[in-house]
Amino acid sequence: MAHAHESNTKRIWVVLVLLTVITTVEVVLGIIKPASLHLTSILGTSPLNWIFIILTLVKAYYITWAFMHMEAEHKWLRRSVVWTSVFLICYLLTLLLIEGSYLHSVLAPLVKW
Repeated sequence: MAHAHESNTKRIWVVLVLLTVITTVEVVLGIIKPASLHLTSILGTSPLNWIFIILTLVKAYYITWAFMHMEAEHKWLRRSVVWTSVFLICYLLTLLLIEGSYLHSVLAPLVKW
């Protein structure tokens, strides 16, 4: 079955703009570090970290969706690829937060942060 050649210029620009906006928000929040987001704690870490985690998951999901051409695949293949990636990223982030919290509590008396 032959596929008609379609121009993906608009799609490429949409992906570029979306990923640029998300990355810009991350960088600006990382530079500014608002005290209300940085010095409080929700579920063991700061709201700023949760914002970074959520934005990272959104970018990972969109990159998988756009660059792996998931929109043209069958529904269950899309779900198995995308949700497995999202689950593994969440699992890795949880382990990093737990280990980072432990290291901070152990090393805090010894190291000037």
